[in-house]
Amino acid sequence: MSDASEPDLSRAERGVLDLIDETAIVALTTALVEAPSENPGGTEAAAVDVLEKACLSLGLAVETHEVAPARPNLVATLPAGGGPGLMFLGHSDVVPAGPNWTGDPYRVRDHDGLLIGRGTTDMKGGLASVVAAMSALSRAGDFGVELSGPVRLVCTVDEEEHGIGVRDHVSRPADHEFLGCVVAEPTNMQVVRGCRGASYIEIDVTGRAAHSGRPADGRSAINAAAAIVEIIRADQERLAGSADDLLGYGTWNVGTIAGGQGISVVAPNCSLGIDRRLMPDEDPHAIAEQLRKTIRDRQIDTDGITVDVRVTMEMPGFATAADHPLVTTAVGAVTDAGAATSVGGWSAACDGGFVSRDLGIPSIVLGPGNINTEAHQPDESVAVADLVTAAKAYALAGLRMLGRP
Repeated sequence: MSDASEPDLSRAERGVLDLIDETAIVALTTALVEAPSENPGGTEAAAVDVLEKACLSLGLAVETHEVAPARPNLVATLPAGGGPGLMFLGHSDVVPAGPNWTGDPYRVRDHDGLLIGRGTTDMKGGLASVVAAMSALSRAGDFGVELSGPVRLVCTVDEEEHGIGVRDHVSRPADHEFLGCVVAEPTNMQVVRGCRGASYIEIDVTGRAAHSGRPADGRSAINAAAAIVEIIRADQERLAGSADDLLGYGTWNVGTIAGGQGISVVAPNCSLGIDRRLMPDEDPHAIAEQLRKTIRDRQIDTDGITVDVRVTMEMPGFATAADHPLVTTAVGAVTDAGAATSVGGWSAACDGGFVSRDLGIPSIVLGPGNINTEAHQPDESVAVADLVTAAKAYALAGLRMLGRP
């Protein structure tokens, strides 16, 4: 008699899950981490080469598109059927290793089932789990199931900085339809159905220098910048008053300020660097234009003061309905793969916003590892067991969305 808690899997599902190879997942994660691809640095090519060879060895169709010199996107496809497919999305770059590691960040160490190294969690382990799932799905026919559409992995460059990789990908003519996109970022296997977006707004204020003993002879760019910061603070209070249940609210953060010529000089210049987190329906260019209007209405940019406001980076947010088949299928797949899960939103941003907005593909974020406790820090790590669970969940989701007897 089977355990009452054992998942109710079909013969094909059990057969495909049995093909998930832990050793192969660990080997590919290790090889990807040991091909450093720090960003800034533009060094993704070595890691993409590792991923390309792994995908080709499994019989996947692979294309690369050089977005910038030595910075190639990779698209690996398991061809199947003629219907809409399922997309997985990841990125090949990692943040710089930084100090305080207890070992070489680009030599993977296995410590009691934890793989330690830069990128193990964010997100080379997730890429390896996707590849393992695609390998298992390639043999679904052995168990009497055919896939009605392709399974595709899109791996972009520059996710950690300016998103040139995903921008290039979504600008290309679509060659297929997809039922959904799973972004394999580390969510601790929670199903994230919505993410805030992100944008950078930079402001340059120009005034007029004068002797500090006669400040009225000049026009202080710092004073004008302070008035702009107050506008931002007040708008943050307004936004906080209308929080969304899934994603909260858009946020402002003045992250950098630089200006002035000297203590005894009226400041002729001042610059602000601002992070504005976006709700799915917000446009940073519209937000910047509203800020410009408020600055004009408050007459901050008059009488010798000029203000330049520009958007220098944007990543759109997205939200997929809680009852969408991609969301409900993912929840069941994670549960049947042996992990606890929940459905929620992320205050972080990811490349999935471009896929959702520009390609119209419903998206979720779902991956192994914890972005808060493991990623972007010394001794970054991910549990081997979590990588295997992710691969199983991805394979089950593919079978359940695309499988036909």
